[in-house]
Amino acid sequence: MAPLRHSSFRALAALALLALPHHFAAAQQERLGTLTFPTSGGPAAQPDFIRGVLLLHSFEYDDARAAFRAAQAKDPGYAMAYWGDALTWTHGLWNEQNVDSARAALARLAPTPAERAAKAPTPREKAYLASVEVLYGEGAKARRDTLYARALEGITRDFPDDDEAKLFFALAIMSESQAVRNVPAYMRGGAMALDVFARQPDHPGAAHYVIHAFDDPVHAPLGLPAARAYSRIAPGADHAQHMTTHIFLALGMWPETVAQNAVAAGPDTAKWQSGHYTYWLHYGLLQQGRYDEAARLLDQLHAHLPANASIGRRAYLANARAQQVLNAERWNDPALAWDVPLDDVGAVPLAVDQFSKGYAALQRGDRAAAQRAVAAIDGLKGKAPGPLGGLPDVPPVLADELRAALLRAEGKKPDAERLLRAAGDAAAKLPAEFGPPDFVKPPQELLGEWLLADGNAAEAQRAFTRSLELWPGRLRSLQGLAAAATKAGDPAVAAQARAQLATEAR
Repeated sequence: MAPLRHSSFRALAALALLALPHHFAAAQQERLGTLTFPTSGGPAAQPDFIRGVLLLHSFEYDDARAAFRAAQAKDPGYAMAYWGDALTWTHGLWNEQNVDSARAALARLAPTPAERAAKAPTPREKAYLASVEVLYGEGAKARRDTLYARALEGITRDFPDDDEAKLFFALAIMSESQAVRNVPAYMRGGAMALDVFARQPDHPGAAHYVIHAFDDPVHAPLGLPAARAYSRIAPGADHAQHMTTHIFLALGMWPETVAQNAVAAGPDTAKWQSGHYTYWLHYGLLQQGRYDEAARLLDQLHAHLPANASIGRRAYLANARAQQVLNAERWNDPALAWDVPLDDVGAVPLAVDQFSKGYAALQRGDRAAAQRAVAAIDGLKGKAPGPLGGLPDVPPVLADELRAALLRAEGKKPDAERLLRAAGDAAAKLPAEFGPPDFVKPPQELLGEWLLADGNAAEAQRAFTRSLELWPGRLRSLQGLAAAATKAGDPAVAAQARAQLATEAR
């Protein structure tokens, strides 16, 4: 690849800052939004407590914990400060929970639930404390999550004016599904968050949970006002800057996706490493057709990968490499030769990695390598998806998609098309996920390309349209739709696709 040019990323970050509705001056960096949460702590401790809750709503868990502990230091008997400390150890939407650390946080208040309850001076605060007691009580996590949600529901019933209880309940409802999108639950939680957001438009939790509830292509328009607001509400929270792009990406809004993730990744571009924010940034660049910039960013992320890099950093780097190979169609990309240890990253990143290598090999005419990649994906059966999440049904669909490509390479076009259509149907039936798709080459997009190459423009147009319904704004699908509609004699659709391409490339 080309030598790394950090100046291009400095320019990218500067443009991202200018694109935001509010400049991120030093004074704004501390802004986290506003909320009202009356409790019985001492006057000196309450500002730290409120700061902790604001950070908690933006999933800035480490900083939230520090704020709650500052409140504890100023008022050692402040029960709600220990409630907040304990709650930082559950990351419900990510299906993460550290029970031992949470119990230790509660034990600093008092050794038993009864003694802790005695330190909560009001019925409402006792109810909040009781909710985390069941969250970190005995039994399986799924059962405790459900008991926690029911406890919060009780607070909303007994204290109907408590918007904090409503928001924590909304988050708990969505978290009950153990990191798999349960659409009715997400809609219920989203409706509750929207209700609070209408009354408290500067509340970080309200905006944040609206975004999480609706960050799929079907429901994303409902979350667009919250997405546009959240970065202004909490400029002091990096996660708030990134979180807006859960809606932007679901709607195929690439300039906004790139700008916000550049801000979230931090102003010192020379220190950017592979991770959640830079992965989304890289994908946004690819969807704008900025392939050389994406390649330079990937080079930088690889150069900054520590020798003892975490599973997450290695998995994100491998995923970004796969996205680059497939979206930029660089079948001989030098990144394919990188030695990135992936044995422990889980089934989904491994399948994505093997698919990208196998598909690229097939484009180079190396069928044997593609067959080995299929076998490697098949060998992942029964393996957990991995720490980045993902659905266990993704690897077998990727394997079938690659099998279909092999059949086509062998001249068996009808068999290839049947298998690819089946893979596409299977992919479309999976629960909607947020973020760059694990289907790095969506089956419907590939089907459209095959049909267009075979002279079936009308069918190709339908395939590209379906791809864009599932993965809005994808550059290759939009380009394919414009070409297919032109050849199929549908100038209106072709013009609309070209207009969208021009808008998203800016």
